Amino acid sequence: MLAAIPFPDLSPELFAVTIFGTEFALRWYALAYIAGILIGWRIAVWAVKRPHLWRRDTAPLTVSQVEDLLTYVILGIILGGRLGYVLFYQPVYYLQNPFEIPMIWTGGMSFHGGLLGVVTALLIFHRRTRVPLGPTADLLALATPVGILLGRLANFVNAELWGRATDMPWGVIFPGAAAQDCGQPEGMLCARHPSQLYEATLEGLLLLIVLFVLVHRGALKQPWLVAGTFFAGYGIGRFIVEFFRQPDAQFVSPGNPLGLAVEIGGYGLTMGQLLTLPMILGGAAAILWARRRQPA
Repeated sequence: MLAAIPFPDLSPELFAVTIFGTEFALRWYALAYIAGILIGWRIAVWAVKRPHLWRRDTAPLTVSQVEDLLTYVILGIILGGRLGYVLFYQPVYYLQNPFEIPMIWTGGMSFHGGLLGVVTALLIFHRRTRVPLGPTADLLALATPVGILLGRLANFVNAELWGRATDMPWGVIFPGAAAQDCGQPEGMLCARHPSQLYEATLEGLLLLIVLFVLVHRGALKQPWLVAGTFFAGYGIGRFIVEFFRQPDAQFVSPGNPLGLAVEIGGYGLTMGQLLTLPMILGGAAAILWARRRQPA
């Protein structure tokens, strides 16, 4: 390790108070969820208040319907994110400890699970209200990247989901176990890729900019185009970052140091890449579908 950046003195808690002997803390990660949902809601309201952005100059939802949809989305994020983590990453552990499944405050949420939860919530909302499915999916896609951006920044503050060891000058020496066990000589700290910041940039900030540029060029007039771009864009960004992100401990072994979930002939995919491939393919299909049905 020739050069590295020490992890800044950041606390995962914004503040903590003690009430009747019990401590209550507001963590940056929880704040990221709250802020991401609220900002996403305001983006959605902004979009439906501008009918000229939509096909036939008609927004697919009213402001009141956006607020109703928000409740479905919150439930989808929480339930889907938790169940996704349980099923995709720790099925054996939670099969042995089923009472810990609802304990979301202990950590453990999956983006892909949360995404499936939101998709399910959207389908239920569509079935109950008959709002158009494609434009509503576009609306949710436009509102999502800001939440991803804030969530990944919170991961960095929490010093979690860090990257693989690196000798790049922007490598970060994360505290605790992250600074050890990566092949460095004894007593020498380990620098790692700040993969949380890579994801915040690619899956959050860059994707947000791309979607807003498309919207201002009339993309919302082509149902599924914004949603397809979100799926493909997030999938590509996550697939790339997985090469730099430390795999989950349960997938790492002496014979599988890269943490591959699927391996054939020494090559394979991590769990994050495996779950991301359907997003890339589905996003590309949605983009093609939207372009072929482009209105005159």
